[in-house]
Formats: sequence, structure tokens, C-alpha cells
Amino acid sequence: MKKQSIRYLSLCGLLGYGYSLSSLTNALQEDLDFVGVDAGSTDPGPYYLGSGKGFVKRLQVKRDLELILPEIKKRNIPLIIGSAGGSGAAPHVQSVLDIISEIAKEKSLEFKTIIIYSDLSKAFLHQAAQGHIFPCGGAPEFVPGDVDSLSNPVAQFGTDPIIEALAKNPDVIVAGRCCDTAVFASYPIAHGFDPGLALHAAKIAECGALCARPVGANDSLVVEIGDGFFTVEPPNEARVCSPESVAAHSLYEQPDPNCFYEPEGKIDLSACTFEQIAPRKVKVTGSKLIPADKATTKLEGAKRIGFRALTIAGLRDPAAIAHLDEIESNVRQSVAESANFIKEGEYTLRFLRYGVDAVIGKNEPAVTLPNEVGLVIEAIAPTQEKADALIGLARSKALHQSFPGRKATAGNLAFPFSPSDFSGGEVYEFALYHLTDLPLSFNVEEMVIK
Repeated sequence: MKKQSIRYLSLCGLLGYGYSLSSLTNALQEDLDFVGVDAGSTDPGPYYLGSGKGFVKRLQVKRDLELILPEIKKRNIPLIIGSAGGSGAAPHVQSVLDIISEIAKEKSLEFKTIIIYSDLSKAFLHQAAQGHIFPCGGAPEFVPGDVDSLSNPVAQFGTDPIIEALAKNPDVIVAGRCCDTAVFASYPIAHGFDPGLALHAAKIAECGALCARPVGANDSLVVEIGDGFFTVEPPNEARVCSPESVAAHSLYEQPDPNCFYEPEGKIDLSACTFEQIAPRKVKVTGSKLIPADKATTKLEGAKRIGFRALTIAGLRDPAAIAHLDEIESNVRQSVAESANFIKEGEYTLRFLRYGVDAVIGKNEPAVTLPNEVGLVIEAIAPTQEKADALIGLARSKALHQSFPGRKATAGNLAFPFSPSDFSGGEVYEFALYHLTDLPLSFNVEEMVIK
């Protein structure tokens, strides 16, 4: 028999971002069918996928999990974690499993856990590279020769693998790289609710209370799906959802205000209505799924391109600030003349001038020069030793670089730290950010964590 409605909790915008304890307490005053939380993103860049490390720290993740795990066990409802560990590859998934295991031991609990791995084999990628990998968005054509240099390549799946995992009646689902919406839409779709509404609700729920005011990805959201509608309400009484705030978040990261796309198809928002039905609750109707004509899956993979070193300094001399272009150009030339340990073309130097044009570069409209500028110089080279040497050269050249109107012989830069130079470690770039039309299967494991 179909449920009349489904009520679920989005724990927070990203596992480890935190949430108010009062939000959890308030949300648990009424029955929940499941709890979901997205744990990953490509927003922090390719390093975390390539390195196998998480961008949210272990202690943050443990704090969020140790509050909710006893509650879902007590209520016999599932917890669904998506893109575990930040990027959803096997090392990231394992990091979350280790934390769950630690909590289980500390609290004398056990959890039936379904793990969905999204890792891609090199054999599959070599096959896909023969005409079955296509650019996603503005990505360039995939280079087949990059397959063997990819670190932790993954596929980003939709709702189907999580629906299959839910059929096994788990306490916890730890999913590899998946669409944010899959975390929250799978349960309602599995129980016969309209997929367009389920996916639209999931799009809003994925970021926790970011659709409320005051904005906060570090808090919770309660969603209820019924026949032809869904509602959203923050359990934190200090936050409010309004039609404007919920409609605005429906556009989150989307170029078209009338729709967004998921593996399941196009979610048409053109007929949506947003209605205030309680002081802090909004009701949404009219979302519709137009199923995809052809199934595709997004693939992600990073490759290492070198090692990074950095220095950070401040400039206060107005003459130096006015001639930053000349200083940068002369520093580049001086480094090239002195760096006999590396060839030009084997390294990069980047200058970020905060206060002038560090964010959008030469696209910055003309502005009055500031009183001071923060300068970040970055060197990337094939080894850490060479990157460190390059940044040392660049820093010393910039410190004493001449410029028009310079009178004093003192240094140009003020350094906030000693040592002034920092070894940044490995540098990765996305080499695989593409779609494939080949069918994929995902490795699923079941275990009891105790």
C-alpha cells in the first residue's frame, strides 16, 4: 500500500558542515521516513578526487554522524549518505565507513550498511574512450591518452543504485559519487511518488537550510512529499522559508530558470507554484519530469600535473602598486634567467593581486588603486623541490624588484608569516569531466558495522 506522504530530514548542506542540535531535536518530534545528507562536491576542485582525501575534516564528519546514527537506529529508518568522503571514490568511502565503525564501537550499536561503489576501471575507460566519451558543458574533448594517468576516476550515478540498496532494508547507505538529488529523491520514487516532485524537492533539500533565511548550509531542512505537492520547512525556529527563498534556490547552479537536468531527465519547473502555507513553511506544486531520451552518465577523474609552492605578501607602497604589471613581468624574466634547474615550459608562475584583479583578472573594470594589495605568488613544477626553489626565487626577485619611481632600497613586500614560503604538495586538474553513453554497473557490498 502506498504511503500517504513521506517526511524526511536533510541533515545539513554537506556532511561535516554541522547543524544545530535544536534542529535535530525539533525534526524528530514527528515521524521521519529517512534521513539524507550529501557529502561531496567538485566545488573545491580536483585535488580531493585525485589525492583520495576529503575536504571536510574527519572530526567534523564524526560530530555530524555521532548525533544522528543513534537516532536512525532507534527509529528504524535509513540514513543515506551520498558522495561519501567528499569525492565518492573508494578511499573517500572507506574514510566514512571507518568513522561509522568507530561510532558503532563507542556507542555499542550495529548498522546494516550497504555500500555503493562508483569507481571506474581502466578497462572500462579505455573502452569508453573509443567514441563513447563526450564533453560535459564547456569541457574540452577527452584525451584518450589520459586514461592511465587518472587518479580515482568515478561515475556519478542517479537514483537507481540507491533504490536498489533501499530494497535491502539497510540502516545506512554509504554511496560513492552520486548526484546530490539521488540522495533525497530515491526513497520517494521507490515508494511511488511523482519523480518530478521528488527530484525538485531533492534539488532544494541537497543544500540543507540554504533555501531558508537567514541562509545556512550548516543547518537542517524538513521535506514532506504528498500527492501532487511537497513542502519545505527548516526545523530551526530561527530560520524561515518563503516562496521567494525556495524559488530562488530552485535556480541554484542552473543556467535556465525553467528547468534543470538530472540522469533521469529534464525537471520542468515552468508550471511551478510556491505558496506560503505556514509562517516558516512553503508548499510547491507543478514540478514535472520529462524522461531522458538517452541515458548518459557523468564521469569524473583527475590527473596530477605537478607540485605547488606559495608565498603570501602585502604591498603598501603606492608606486609599487601602480606598477604591479612591470614588477610581475620583470620577476618572470629574472626567474627564467636564474632557474637553471628547470626549463621554461616545465613550470608555471601565477601572481594573484588581491585588491586589484585577483578574482576576475583582466576582466576587472578600471578601479581606483587601493592603499594596499595582498600578493599571492604560486609556482607549479614537476617536483616539490623545484617548486620550492622557484617560489624562493620569485619571492626574492619580487621583494627587491625595481619599478618606475622607486626611491628607497628597502624591500617591496611585507610578509605576514615566517617562513614566508609554503610547500603546497600535489596539484591535480580535471582531465575527465565528461559524459558516456555506455551502460554502467556499480559494485554493491553489504556489511554489518559494529
